[in-house]
Amino acid sequence: MKPIQLADPISALLTKSMDLRSINQQVLAANIANAETPNYAPARFHFAEALQQAMTKSGVAMQTTDEQHITGGPGSIADVSGRIVREPATNPLGDNNGVSVDEEMVALSENQLMYETAAQLLKKRMTMLKYAISGGQ
Repeated sequence: MKPIQLADPISALLTKSMDLRSINQQVLAANIANAETPNYAPARFHFAEALQQAMTKSGVAMQTTDEQHITGGPGSIADVSGRIVREPATNPLGDNNGVSVDEEMVALSENQLMYETAAQLLKKRMTMLKYAISGGQ
């Protein structure tokens, strides 16, 4: 007999996405805070590809349109942790700081929007679950 799961795969995905976006927000905020630091290499938090691969393996199937598409992944959604990569300055002029405040602000806004979207979807899912448990009343 299959054990009862309190968190379905979609809710687990949304929760993990929010956790990872929270870490990404901290990384982007650190980049902005160091915009004036000489020789600072901005950090990038990479997690989207690993999360997408984990979705395939954990029952949240991604539809493929070609048989050559990759369907494998590292494991469950809970195993996705992301990785931080430093990107040195590509323009060695000035203080050798690679932070573009404009680009960081755009990335920060996008990340925040994606976080809020996941939070709204999770809230809607919980509301629907509560409605079903109460018998539609």
